[in-house]
Amino acid sequence: QVQLVESGGGLVQAGGSLRLSCAASGRTSSIYPMGWFRQAPGKEREFVATISWSGSGTYYGHYTDSVKGRFTISRDNAKNTVYLQMNSLKPEDTAVYYCASRETHSIVPKTQASDYGYWGQGTQVTVSS
Repeated sequence: QVQLVESGGGLVQAGGSLRLSCAASGRTSSIYPMGWFRQAPGKEREFVATISWSGSGTYYGHYTDSVKGRFTISRDNAKNTVYLQMNSLKPEDTAVYYCASRETHSIVPKTQASDYGYWGQGTQVTVSS
């Protein structure tokens, strides 16, 4: 079992920044991909970003097109924590953001919610115009 706890959400004006954190505990592994998804009211949960181990000691991020150049995903394995730095926020970024953990290693970026077995409770991000 893996437990995920998100934090860092809040209310911010358009153009502002937030950093989300996801603290993992339990049967974690530094080589398992972790991701961020979001769900706006009345919409389906959508992929935001994932971080994967390349197999050669480095990590790389993969992003949905709408956040490329604005969001950065990173991880601190010593703290078992994944971060999502969100800059230049827009009102359309408003959603509940969820952290997710995969149970097996994958070099190929995983962008579907069904690819992840563990989820946090979510943190609200609201961007005002």
